Amino acid sequence: MRMQFGVFMAPFHRAGEHPSLALQRDLDLFSWLDELGYDEVWAGEHHSGGWELIASPELFLAAAGERTTNIRLGTGVVSLPYHHPFHVADRIVLLDHLTRGRAMLGVGPGALPSDAYMFGLEPTTQRPRMDEALGIIIRLLTEDEPITYKSDWFELHEARLQLKPYQRPTMPIAVASTISPAGMTAAGKHGAGMLSIASYTEEGLAAVETQWGFCEEAARAAGKPPPDRADWRLVVPFHLSETHEQAVADVEEGILPWYNEYLINTLGAPGRQPVETGRQLIDGMNALGGGIVGTPDEAIECIQKLQKLSGGFGCLLGLANEWTTREKINHSYELMARYVMPEFQDLTSWIKRSRDWTLENKDDLMAGTQKALDKAIADHDQGAKG
Repeated sequence: MRMQFGVFMAPFHRAGEHPSLALQRDLDLFSWLDELGYDEVWAGEHHSGGWELIASPELFLAAAGERTTNIRLGTGVVSLPYHHPFHVADRIVLLDHLTRGRAMLGVGPGALPSDAYMFGLEPTTQRPRMDEALGIIIRLLTEDEPITYKSDWFELHEARLQLKPYQRPTMPIAVASTISPAGMTAAGKHGAGMLSIASYTEEGLAAVETQWGFCEEAARAAGKPPPDRADWRLVVPFHLSETHEQAVADVEEGILPWYNEYLINTLGAPGRQPVETGRQLIDGMNALGGGIVGTPDEAIECIQKLQKLSGGFGCLLGLANEWTTREKINHSYELMARYVMPEFQDLTSWIKRSRDWTLENKDDLMAGTQKALDKAIADHDQGAKG
């Protein structure tokens, strides 16, 4: 199976910096990833907290679509309880046409409690509403007959979209999953792919070992085909450099605000304590296997371990961060594309085979070449005498 590679962008920008410039850097990064041959990118939806600035992933991805050519563009994710399902379906179809079939629909229940509070949502309703809305959205995207439906939070009266999706029968759809089985269960029930977005945490990695079973069980219960591991995406932060020490030095200062200031102090992430140094956090993530700060060879080793832990997945998504300068960030993505991605996409096996065969036979091959050269010189000398 050819593993896919991409980037999951919340995005994370430290509160207080120029937001327009930050968003422009995000668009520039998408263009760079497209140039490097990454398969897909995802952009999130958030409305509070001061760091994650994209309120409408569809708008952002439409702008990215004008700057890119091949890379697939996913909503990572649309928080379904915040929206009428018809609007979500209508917008993703428009994006699919604007990008000529590169749109992907990622959905979730909503990640930030502050968002849900502002919208007056009871947190316990969010996951059931996501499940309900996803079922309706898939019907709107794929069914020909009008849909009439009444819920306690939305209604449809003979509803049908004006446009079919550009991709047939529809664009790829994925459900966000963190720790609980709700996301995997919804994915299996609706025949969707999976986005494991907390794979870099201890709890998230523990869930990776068990979550696939929830997806399979839900698919069986719903009478759906068995889920395909190729549609399972794991989100892992990474930063690569030529040496391990250089990679750590690049990000040990910048990683601290993301973890201490945002995840803990601003969001109040449960079960976490501030760390004193960035190196402490990096060493912990690397040892856990949920982060990759190091060399391309170390990245290859970590991904292999994640494959074994999970039983197999189809796509690795780097969790986008600005832990260092733009130049070093871009260089990290380039190292991943040049040296890591080919190992999981069978792009270099025949090249290495050719190299190894040439190396093994170089003495005989060069002996033949030398014999031919000697003969050519002798023939020339003989002709000159004649």
